[in-house]
Amino acid sequence: MAVINVHLTAGTRRRSCRAGRPAPAAALVCAVITACTVLAGCAAGTSGPADDPDEVIKAATQRLTDACLTRQGLVPPRGGPGSRPSGDGDDRVDAALFGTGRAELSVSLPTGYVVRGHTDGCLAAAQRRLYGDQPGWFRASVVVNNLRPEADHTHRTLAEVRARHHTEIADWQRLRAHALAEATTVLNSTPPKGNPSA
Repeated sequence: MAVINVHLTAGTRRRSCRAGRPAPAAALVCAVITACTVLAGCAAGTSGPADDPDEVIKAATQRLTDACLTRQGLVPPRGGPGSRPSGDGDDRVDAALFGTGRAELSVSLPTGYVVRGHTDGCLAAAQRRLYGDQPGWFRASVVVNNLRPEADHTHRTLAEVRARHHTEIADWQRLRAHALAEATTVLNSTPPKGNPSA
């Protein structure tokens, strides 16, 4: 069994895969999860309410996480590697952004992978604010973002796998619609000063 911890926001990515699968398969799943997580609303961007819904959610996530980090006296990360000085501050920013300790959220996938996430940290607080149900969003988004790998692994059609996960797909759609409405509110209001409320 492989374990995947994925954290992605504001152009900064931490990812680890523990073996149990050949490296190419682990890399592929990590890449798929990372790409899908970006689309789910955790990367940097600026937008207005008329933009692509993914971009609106991304921009609101960035605004909320930046305010949370700033309130803690930390500099929000920008861009890719090398965009901020490396050192002890990286660990502090990562801990504040992604949470610390054991991951409290976990989803086991039919592919044999386990995806974990934290309920603490600025990113988790932003997800609670936007989606209203961070554990529900985590579960739904992990399942929905892994429908194709599940179809490939189980030798089923994507339509069969989608039918099997109709509840998670409905949850994903409902929570994403909630996040879009909340994101629009966040972007149309004065920037927050600290941790977003749950």
